[in-house]
Amino acid sequence: MKKLETQILNQLVDDQIVQLQANQTFQFASGIHSPIYTDLRLTVSYPKLRSNIADALARLIHAQYPDATVIGGVATAGIPHAALVADRLDLPMVYVRSKPKDHGTGKQIEGKISQNDQVVLIDDLISTGGSVIKAAQAVQKAGYQVAGVVSIFSYGFPDAEQNFATAHIPFTPLLTYAQLIQQLLDTDVISIAQYEKFTQWHQDPWNWK
Repeated sequence: MKKLETQILNQLVDDQIVQLQANQTFQFASGIHSPIYTDLRLTVSYPKLRSNIADALARLIHAQYPDATVIGGVATAGIPHAALVADRLDLPMVYVRSKPKDHGTGKQIEGKISQNDQVVLIDDLISTGGSVIKAAQAVQKAGYQVAGVVSIFSYGFPDAEQNFATAHIPFTPLLTYAQLIQQLLDTDVISIAQYEKFTQWHQDPWNWK
């Protein structure tokens, strides 16, 4: 893992934006009981962290999607990061609502795109990928091209991988759950026993207690 990504992971843990606990669980809206809670919306409140994330995402997009001509933010959490990344890459920015407006022109995509543009969408967190895939499909339905999707963090669940593959949408996360727990183990923040427990959850989150 690159130095900047390692620094971002450390910042996320230090600022308690990512929290892990081995003996208690957080409950997701889906019903999953999890030893990890990730609130990446907090990242915009930390100037150095959000700057590092923008630099890393810009570098990732430049490497993985060099033909990108528009940066798109997925409402709402992806919008501020898309603005920062678009500024760094000197590219136009748009954002995609979760659904079309119920008034005015009824737009779901705000901003200007042409049919020849290659849009890269940014979201903060990927679990199953459902919301960002819907956003990408909205862009495609409007007649535009989606080069790919990037996120700050991904749990790396097989469901997400399958969903992106089924939708034929490339996806590249900046950081993953596997990288997170490996970094915590390498820096002695968690023990081998805790690492194994966190790994077991990742393998079968629905049945983990």
